[in-house]
Amino acid sequence: MAHFPKPFFKKTRGLWYVEIDRKQVNLGRDKDEAFRLYHVMMAEPRKRQTPTSTVLEVIDTYLDWCQNWRAEDTYEWYRFRLQDLAVWLQRHYPNITARDLREFHIDEWLDTFNHLSSGSRLNYCRTIKRAMRWAKKKGRIESNPIADMELPKAGKREIVVSKSEWDTLLELVSDPCFRDLVDVTWDTGCRPKESLRVEARHVDVANQRWVFPESESKTNAPRVVYLTDDALAISKRLMLLHPTGPIFRNTKGNPWKTNTVNCAFTRIQIKLGRKVLDQRSTHISADKRRRYLCVDDAAVFEFMKTLNPVKQSGRVKTKAELRNEARRKLTTCEAMKVGTKYSLYSLRHTWMNRLLTRGVDALTVAFLAGHSDPSTLANVYAHLFHDPSYLLGQAKKAAVDNGRKT
Repeated sequence: MAHFPKPFFKKTRGLWYVEIDRKQVNLGRDKDEAFRLYHVMMAEPRKRQTPTSTVLEVIDTYLDWCQNWRAEDTYEWYRFRLQDLAVWLQRHYPNITARDLREFHIDEWLDTFNHLSSGSRLNYCRTIKRAMRWAKKKGRIESNPIADMELPKAGKREIVVSKSEWDTLLELVSDPCFRDLVDVTWDTGCRPKESLRVEARHVDVANQRWVFPESESKTNAPRVVYLTDDALAISKRLMLLHPTGPIFRNTKGNPWKTNTVNCAFTRIQIKLGRKVLDQRSTHISADKRRRYLCVDDAAVFEFMKTLNPVKQSGRVKTKAELRNEARRKLTTCEAMKVGTKYSLYSLRHTWMNRLLTRGVDALTVAFLAGHSDPSTLANVYAHLFHDPSYLLGQAKKAAVDNGRKT
């Protein structure tokens, strides 16, 4: 009997596919739309014989390759970004071939994000550029049209968290599991990769430290993270709860991932931004300020037009529901503009800055931070310029040492 390809659903991607001529064709997220496209393709078999791969095919084959040949975290890093591009292309340029992809397509995609940092924009560009370079190297496409695309420059992480900001941040951390993670980072200055991957076998209780072997270290040497008393107490408690696998886990018992940590900090950013907006809206009634922080009505009306008018259950949303949804989302966007975005890296940088301002020599700080090259501390991580009083004190100290009055 003749075999006819049928659509199938990939849970790892959340997308429908059909395999034709040994190529998996992306049909999108919606099941009904996927089957409609499938029937159109089967009714016009000649159009399936394309001389070149589409961008969607390049993305799918590259992710399949990453899943088989790269670490799980690496695959997830690419999947998170490239799948978003695939969904966007499915909506706006569903049949665009790899040879027709241009830099302005990437710009249009990136413009759909709100408040994308320079570093994040760089990473999103890197993903598609690397996928296209891989496809060219493997012979899946004849040429790479975005090979000369200039990558945006990444900004430096210059957030140094003051003691008052730290206290405010902790007040907004309601999740005790997330509190353990940020507390240990604040106390030890460990890399996010280290805190998210540390297991009970890495904890050296006797010497109050974590020890990562060379094979699990970022550098070509074993990595040692020294723990404060509080950090050791948290590590001992968590290693008893999770004797195998990562010890830092969320309330569902799943290990923290980069994306889930980022979402947790984003929620804190929104809370901080809402406080700022609330202070700016003191002339508004308390009830209205609590609900929507007085978003402009005209902006709400325009934004309502972009919302999905149907709920997941299939029921059509009322105008009031659409209006409330628009106000809530616009308020969140405004809050993100004025709220400070923290990260585990900003806590690590603050830790290094704190040690330097307290008189710990730079070589020791670089060793404790796990830098293979001590110059990295001065080139990237030292943020002493955020503390002019400290620099002034050091300048005066130098003058005193020279026998001159300050």
